[in-house]
Amino acid sequence: MALSVRSGSPSETSPLLQPSEEEPDRGASPSEPVLERNEELADGGAPNVLTEEPTTGQLIKIMASTYLGIVLAALDGTMVATLTASISASYNSLTLLAWLASSYFIANAVLQPLAGKLTDIYGRRAGLLLSHVFFCAGNLICGFANGESMVILGRVFAGLGSGGLNGIPLFIASDLVPLRRRGIWQGFNNIWFGLGSGIGGVYGGWMNDSLGWRWAFIVLVPLTIVSGILVGFFVRLPTKEFDKMETGEKWRRIDFPGAFVLVTAIVILLVGLNAGGNTVPWFHPLVLVTLPLSAALFLVFVYIEANYAVEPIIPVKLLLDRTVMAACLTNWFFTMAQISLTFYAPIYFQVQGMSAFDAGIRLIPTSIGAAGGSITCGIIMRAVGKYYVLNLVIQFLFLLPLGLTTRFNLDTPQWYPFVYFFFTGFAYAGMLTVTVTALIAAVDQKYHAVVTSGAFAFRGTGSTIGITICSLVFQNILIKRLWESFGGKDDAARIIGRLRDSLSEIKYLPHDWSGDAEDDYMAALSGVFVTIFGLAVLGTISSLFMKEHTLHKDLARRRS
Repeated sequence: MALSVRSGSPSETSPLLQPSEEEPDRGASPSEPVLERNEELADGGAPNVLTEEPTTGQLIKIMASTYLGIVLAALDGTMVATLTASISASYNSLTLLAWLASSYFIANAVLQPLAGKLTDIYGRRAGLLLSHVFFCAGNLICGFANGESMVILGRVFAGLGSGGLNGIPLFIASDLVPLRRRGIWQGFNNIWFGLGSGIGGVYGGWMNDSLGWRWAFIVLVPLTIVSGILVGFFVRLPTKEFDKMETGEKWRRIDFPGAFVLVTAIVILLVGLNAGGNTVPWFHPLVLVTLPLSAALFLVFVYIEANYAVEPIIPVKLLLDRTVMAACLTNWFFTMAQISLTFYAPIYFQVQGMSAFDAGIRLIPTSIGAAGGSITCGIIMRAVGKYYVLNLVIQFLFLLPLGLTTRFNLDTPQWYPFVYFFFTGFAYAGMLTVTVTALIAAVDQKYHAVVTSGAFAFRGTGSTIGITICSLVFQNILIKRLWESFGGKDDAARIIGRLRDSLSEIKYLPHDWSGDAEDDYMAALSGVFVTIFGLAVLGTISSLFMKEHTLHKDLARRRS
């Protein structure tokens, strides 16, 4: 593929984004001197800008080769959502559910922000290939795990891989597609993501019911290898040029200290939240130490990002921009809500008596809605060149069905979730398309990968924290209700322990007990659904602070 850049003929190592030396940036003010522009480049700005956009055929070849990886990453997420009850039951620990999700999303939260800079240096293709290696290894580990810790380790590796499989194609789209058309291409990505998400629940349930949950992971391995081969052959892009830098200088531009502090803060937070009221009392020293310590570490992280990181994971200075902060917070809260819904909806369906396969079927509308929401918002933004009013419509479509889910009970008609989850999927994907477009419209081109990575960091931490908050609500309500129902029975502690650790234990209870256990689970799930709605409300409030920015029709930002 041949793409022209202003600083010479392109190659696999030639720079991708740079303002022309002969022609000033049209987005800069007339008073901006050339010296200031050079200082920006010295501060780590993108070196080159494409002058010739790739043809539609070239775009299709490059982007299509990444789509199988997107499908697999999406499938992996919803697949595990339907498998968590079975995996937890295998190890007699339903409380493992929170860590199955959190370990995966912690890895996502770390890798995706780093992926922007790493692939700036070493190339988008190299980053995608390495992501395939991690994803493949993670699924192998899960498939052959002989204990809880091995499953969690496998989810960490899979999360690292999935972060790249989902994130790097968006960096590629930012590199090659003007703002006005970017929403449509992100919509194409989300169509494949939606396809994977829709297949994932059904696939996970079917594999669990027929061959066992381990095979759900093992079968993904050869498919991941095929996806890696496609990327190796077809993803060939000019990349940012760092050839003149020493290896040590390249690595100093990557914010490893920030990543380490962020991960440590999140893990310590999860330990405290998962333990409080669950395995130890809220006033236990473990909780009293971990929660303040995690808060202190988050402050240290912000300090590192603002003062020491050459290329910060979360661009603190850019967060001072109202649109950037609002868009990131919207991603944060909405992802908390949507991911939590994805993980707890299958639990709800199985409490109603459905199999894992039937529970997976009911996640399909979410994926269909996601595909439609993203591409619809992309088309609308291309046509009108604006996004703020569209954002308001998206918020309404997200809040209304989530509000209705708070009324779910064991007798709710089975067609309700199909309708409600379609609209939550539609709105969530639309939100992703709108907010990412707003983010990159609000900043200079040289910050596109950084600010997109920042959005991924908010999504990753949001996924982790959202699952943990909902697990906290679920476990604490469940414990309280189970003791109210069975505290007076003989051997109450053993019975309650079994019910907490495995949903399937309900069917082994005496008939006159099982109804109480189902009601207790439903009460805990209702608490989760109310929490999810509250998180969505916070996301909606955050989105109102975004400003309308111009969506340009070309990469050089000359035409709007």
